[in-house]
Amino acid sequence: MARQPRIEYAGAYYHVMSRGDRREAIFLTDADRERYLETLGEVCERTGWSIHAWVLMDNHYHWLLETPEANLVEGMKWFQNTYTRRFNSRNRVWGHVFGGRYKSILVEAGDYYQTLVDYIHLNPVRASLVETSHAEDLLAYKWSSLSQCYMQPPSKRKGWMEVGTRLGVLPDQERVKDRKQYLRYLHGIALEEGAEAGKKMSPAQGGQSTLTRGWFWGSQEFREKLENLLKKPGVQKDQKSKTKPSKIKVPKHGLDEAQRLLREGLQAMEIGNNELSQRKGSYPSKVVIAYVIHAKTIASQTWIAENLAMKSAVNVSQQIGRLKRGEIKIGKIEKEWLESVKIST
Repeated sequence: MARQPRIEYAGAYYHVMSRGDRREAIFLTDADRERYLETLGEVCERTGWSIHAWVLMDNHYHWLLETPEANLVEGMKWFQNTYTRRFNSRNRVWGHVFGGRYKSILVEAGDYYQTLVDYIHLNPVRASLVETSHAEDLLAYKWSSLSQCYMQPPSKRKGWMEVGTRLGVLPDQERVKDRKQYLRYLHGIALEEGAEAGKKMSPAQGGQSTLTRGWFWGSQEFREKLENLLKKPGVQKDQKSKTKPSKIKVPKHGLDEAQRLLREGLQAMEIGNNELSQRKGSYPSKVVIAYVIHAKTIASQTWIAENLAMKSAVNVSQQIGRLKRGEIKIGKIEKEWLESVKIST
């Protein structure tokens, strides 16, 4: 059976899901879950993504993801590979963590979007992990955006979360009342559906009829819009049946941005092209530039190594790790540049 297409476009919403290899656990401890969320935050910084809802179950996860730039595939490749390496290192195991290809179902804005947020937040109810006697019972499950983000004041939320769309308010106009009203709404669904809460959610007839199968979740009109997008000359399938627009603006988290940060960093550190190759890979200014490019763009460590004369991707990874652990001392110039690009170690 042919793989479903990966359609990428600016401003797309996706229901992203992935299960553990052979349906085994993808989290062994809460430390794994914390590391997972840290990695999710990093990929959002690298790609510009926003997460509108998420839940971590023992052997799978769900997101509602927004991609302001057309970079789903590149970002997911980095995220799944990075979390796998970190999981294996932490737990002293090896091999695949995720089983096969992640799912990415395109989601229509409006009612379909709102239904999916609720579906994700009610996963622990369907798994019988929380009681439903009172609305506050839904918050007993810690590992979802409901308890960690939606029901928290803005100052306590993760920077990559966006909750205003579902709450129906602008960020600067949000009230405690809005959060409590949403919680009561979810509780009503939980009571009505029981253990099956969320499985039968459907905002409209026609179009895609399931939240977890197929390649889109939306109306017939939304489906036609996507099919027309696939027919355009600028969209091509590769050998793995993915689809990518071949004629799009270079994203601001892509190689153009990496090149800009490289130029800006070298200028700020007063490093000329001739001097660049003479400095070791552990030279603090080079490591700081590498760290910023890695944190804020999808440029590979191989690209960084080649453009900063840092021997290899392994060397880039090692030096960035040393910088984050405080093993590389940086001076005033490096600190000022880090502040200017709004990043810290």
